[in-house]
Amino acid sequence: MAGTTFDTRRAQMFPRLEPAEINRLRRFGQVIHAEAGAALATAGVPSPGLFVVLAGRVAISRRDAHDESQPIVEHAAGQFIGEIAQLSGRPSLVDVTALTSVEALLIAPERLRAVLVAEAELGERIMRALILRRVSLIETGAGGPIILGRESDAEVIRLSGFLARNGHPFQQLDPDQVDCAKVLIQRFAVDDSELPIVLCPNGEILRQPTNHQLGRCIGLVGPIDSDRIYDVAVVGAGPAGLATAVYAASEGLSVLVLDTRAFGGQAGASARIENYLGFPTGITGMALMGRAYGQAQKFGAELAIPDEVASLVCEDDGKHRYRLSLVSGETAQARTVVIASGARYRRLEVENLDRFEGACVHYWASPLEAKLCAGQEVALVGAGNSAGQAAVYLASQVKKVWMIVRGPSLAATMSRYLIDRIESTPNIEVVVRSQIVDLEGQDHEGKGGQLSAVRWRGPNGVETTQAISHLFLFIGAAPNTAWLTHCHVELDNHGFVRTGTDLAPGHPLLQTSRKGVFAIGDVRAGSVKRVAAAVGEGAQAVAAIHAYLAEA
Repeated sequence: MAGTTFDTRRAQMFPRLEPAEINRLRRFGQVIHAEAGAALATAGVPSPGLFVVLAGRVAISRRDAHDESQPIVEHAAGQFIGEIAQLSGRPSLVDVTALTSVEALLIAPERLRAVLVAEAELGERIMRALILRRVSLIETGAGGPIILGRESDAEVIRLSGFLARNGHPFQQLDPDQVDCAKVLIQRFAVDDSELPIVLCPNGEILRQPTNHQLGRCIGLVGPIDSDRIYDVAVVGAGPAGLATAVYAASEGLSVLVLDTRAFGGQAGASARIENYLGFPTGITGMALMGRAYGQAQKFGAELAIPDEVASLVCEDDGKHRYRLSLVSGETAQARTVVIASGARYRRLEVENLDRFEGACVHYWASPLEAKLCAGQEVALVGAGNSAGQAAVYLASQVKKVWMIVRGPSLAATMSRYLIDRIESTPNIEVVVRSQIVDLEGQDHEGKGGQLSAVRWRGPNGVETTQAISHLFLFIGAAPNTAWLTHCHVELDNHGFVRTGTDLAPGHPLLQTSRKGVFAIGDVRAGSVKRVAAAVGEGAQAVAAIHAYLAEA
C-alpha cells in the first residue's frame, strides 16, 4: 500500500542497533535462546517484553479474518521486536516465530521503561519505533479484534469508536459488503439478531459486548490490586489527567489512571487543535493525546481504561488514604485522588433524540463518523471552538454542513481563526438565532432509528426542514461529578468542584474541600476550558500532591 507508515517510515520503524548500543542494553535484560519454529510471542497473549535479536532470524506475522498467517516483516541480528504494548505487558498484537536458532536479549516491560529513561538518545529511537509500529498496525487493523456487523449499526459504531479512540487496531467486516464476514457468521452459527459479534485475538467470541467487556478481552485493562495503595489515583484520562500522570510518574510517584471510555477526553476527539503551543501547523486531538498516553506509560503510570469509578469513599481511618469503588465491583486505594473527570456531553432537548443516538446522532467528529456521512449533507449544532473544528473537518468530507447556532453570531464563543476559516469554506452554512425542534426518521431493522430529516426554528418562528441523515451535537457539557456524592466533595451551584481560595482564603491551590483530593481541568469550578490550561493544572496538581504527602 503506497503512502502507508510501513512504506514511508520503514527505516525509523525497524532500526538496526550498533553492537555498542546493544551492549548498553544488556544490563536491562537477560539472554534467552529459542530453537527454530519456537514462538517468542503469540497474538492475544501477554508478551514477556521487548526482544533484541543477537543472532538468528525471526518472523513477525499476523492472522487475518480467515485465521491464516500473513507475514509482516523479518528481523535479524541488531533489530528489536515489540511495539507500544510491550511498555505495559499487554497482549501481543502479532505472532513472533523463530525462523532459525535464535539468541536474543529479553527486556521485561518495567526494565524497558527504565531503558527509555536512562538511555535518553537510544530510548528515543526505540520509543519512536514502538509508536510507529502501533500506527502501522492501526492502519491495517493487524493484530486487533474483528467486529462482525453492519457499518451503520449503532453498536458497531460504538465498538469501532471505542477501539479507534483507544489507539487499538481492529477490523470491521460488514456481512452485506464482505463475503468473508458471511463465512465467519456461518462458521460461528451467529443469528442476525446477535450482531455485532467481536472475535478477540485470543479466540474468545463476544456477542454485543460492552466497552468494558471488550477492553478486558483484548487486554486494554486488567484486574486492579485492591490491596495496593497508590500515591495518586487520577480519575479521568483527558489532557489534565494525563498531564498529572506524566508529571507524577516521572517524579517517582505510583500512579493509577482510570477512565470510563478512552484516553484523551473531549480533546482527543478534536479533528485539529491549532492554538496549542508548539504546533504551528496544528495537530489532531488523537495524535496529541496519544503522545501523552505513551508518555504516561513510559514513566510507569498504570492506566486502567475502560474502568469506571462508581464512587469515592471517604473513610477517616487515620491512614490518610481514599478508596475508589469501581462499576466492575473492584476497588482501588490511594493516598491522594485527582478529580479530572471532565464533563459529559449535553443532549439536545428534542423528544425523540434517543431513537437516533449512536447511529445518526454523534457527539464527536472523527474519521469514523466522517466515513459514515461522506458526500452527504449534515447538520451540526454548536458555536464553540469544538463545534468550529468539527465543522471545518466535516466540510472536507461531506457535501454540506448546516451549522445551527442559537445566538446571533459565532463571535462571542469561537476563536477568530476558526470563524475566518468557516466563513471561507463554501460548503458550511451558518444558520443563526435558530434551534432544532424535531428529528424525522423511521425504525431501522429494529435497532433504533434512521434519521431522514432535521427541522429547525429560526427568527420569527419560521421553520425549515432539511433532508439530513447525520446530526452532530457540540452544545457544551455538564460536569461529571455524580460519583462524588458519597464523599460530599463541595460543588458550586452548577455542579463543578470548588477548590483553593474559592473555598476559603489561603486554602491550598487545586485542593477540594477534602484534604488530599484535588480537582483539575474542565470539572473544576472556574477553570479555563482550554487544553493548555488543563495540562498546566495537571502539572500544578503534582506540586500540590507533593506538599500534601510531605505533611501527611
